[in-house]
This record gives sequence, C-alpha cells and structure tokens, in this order.
Amino acid sequence: MNSIGALVLLAVAITVIIGLCLYAWSLRKEVSRREAFRRDEDARAQQNSLENLDYVAGALVQEQVDITEGAWRCKVLLEIIDPSLTERSEFKAFAEHYSRTQHLKTHSARQQLTARERMQEDKERIMAENEMREAVLEAARAVLKWRAEGGKALH
Repeated sequence: MNSIGALVLLAVAITVIIGLCLYAWSLRKEVSRREAFRRDEDARAQQNSLENLDYVAGALVQEQVDITEGAWRCKVLLEIIDPSLTERSEFKAFAEHYSRTQHLKTHSARQQLTARERMQEDKERIMAENEMREAVLEAARAVLKWRAEGGKALH
C-alpha cells in the first residue's frame, strides 16, 4: 500500500472516530437532560404530595372529610413522600385504620352490593371510624405539626 492510501485510510479512521465521539457526547448530553427532567418531575410530584397531604390532614382535623377517606388518603400520600413515614408512631393510625377497612368495597364495586350488604359494610366502617376517630385525628394534627416544623421529604 502506498503512503497516500495509508494517509487516506488514516484520515477516514480519524473522521469516523471523531464522528463517533461527537455522537457519544450528544447521547451523554441527552441522558443528562433526561435525568435532570426526571429529578425535576420527582421534586414536583413530591411537592404536590406534600401540599395534598396538608389539605387532606387539614380537612380531617376540621372534620370536612370522612375518617376512612382521610386516613386512606393520608396513608397513601405519606407512602408516596417516603414509605418510612407510615411507620412513625405518630402516623401509624392511618395505616391501622386502613388495615381495618381495606376490605370494604368502594366506588363501582360498592354499587354492585345489595342494599343489605352495603348497610353491613357501612356499619363496619362506622364502627371502625368511631373506634379510630381520635387516633386518626391526632395523626392528622401530627402531620400538620410535622409540616409546620418544616417536615418534608426525607430523601
């Protein structure tokens, strides 16, 4: 092979290598952009969950929402924010009430029950709410206190 052919091959190889480097660099930038977008979305979702938790806990304390619905929503929001929050002693009433009432039907499944079955479920729910009312309301007040003290996501 003559030297001109070798130089042409070398130039082609260098061009290919530079092109691949530029492509890898652009892919890395795209990955970084997507990671930043995901972090922003996570932070926004976290903030929305915290705000919703404030609203639901406040509605519970003011008794503007049923104990069962409020406890379920607080439990789910705490789990979204940080799953370990539902294990904190001051918030355990939400999970306890949930475990007592999770078998009860909701929405369309409830509508499919007979009147007698609905009445039986209502009776169970009311009994659970009466037993857990003070604990759930105290947990809601603890959430509001925790948030007022600057409680936010733990991760």
